Amino acid sequence: MATLIAWINRSIWFGTVIMFASLGEIITEKAGNLNLGVPGIMFLGGFAGFAGAYYYENSVVTPNFALCILIALLCAFAAAALGGLIYSFLTISLRANQNVTGLAITIFGMGVANFFGVRVLGGGTSVKAVFANSIFTAKIPFLSELGAFGDIFFSYGFMIYAAIVCAVIIHKFLYRSKTGLNLRAVGENPATADAAGINVEKYKYLATCLGAGITGLGGVYYVLDYGYGTWSTANSIEALGWLAVALVIFATWKPLNIIWGAYLFGFFYWLYNYLPTILGITLPNYATQLIQMVPYIVTIVVLVFVSFRKKRENQPPASLGLSYFREER
Repeated sequence: MATLIAWINRSIWFGTVIMFASLGEIITEKAGNLNLGVPGIMFLGGFAGFAGAYYYENSVVTPNFALCILIALLCAFAAAALGGLIYSFLTISLRANQNVTGLAITIFGMGVANFFGVRVLGGGTSVKAVFANSIFTAKIPFLSELGAFGDIFFSYGFMIYAAIVCAVIIHKFLYRSKTGLNLRAVGENPATADAAGINVEKYKYLATCLGAGITGLGGVYYVLDYGYGTWSTANSIEALGWLAVALVIFATWKPLNIIWGAYLFGFFYWLYNYLPTILGITLPNYATQLIQMVPYIVTIVVLVFVSFRKKRENQPPASLGLSYFREER
């Protein structure tokens, strides 16, 4: 039982990282922009949030927990949104290829974060924001002590619950608000949206920058909670960034599907670590690598299934990845 609970805990922690990133990417893609720079943007958000919290807690005698959280989240959101702004300028204003630009943003974000990370580390290999980690991982008092029930549902930091709330809000925004409907119209048919008086360029810019900012929250959560508050230039944010892109496809571009899909990905990802203990077996090394491929394999199966069914509500936005030329409308 203890091993199963540990497996569920690890799946939820892991799933929350990619949940933030996937929610941000959904907003971006709903506006018709395919941003493959998710890993780089997560790097920017993760480092900026960590650096803000680290410098704050080391510059005051008694750091305030609310201020530390606010600084970390604002720094992460701002740095990631800046990455989204660069992507937007290149793909929307200059009409650069979205795929190539996204990959360039990934390399750029990783390079910038690791370069300045070395400066923060002072030439070392890693450094830890102890106070920030303690408040990001703080459990809910009393509820987390309710035996197995508390261990499964309430033994997490506040950002796990914030991610679920964020998913619900994004769903309501996209499907229940006029602004959200306009944004989806831009992603489906920008020429028609433009003819209806919707400012296509404005919506694409705002959606991409907002989506990037939310993606950056996944980066800061990875560093200050999932990564035990330690910044290291040898972390694995990049792999989780690509998994977040796969999750968007798996969830068929629906925010509410991201919630259970993220936890399912986490459950599959950590299958190699906990299932052998439960079954009392030992896996060979190659089996570990194969099992970690399961989330990607499931995504491919879902993509093939959705493609064959051709159900419109499960398809990506019609103009996804295509630059809009107003003169051609």
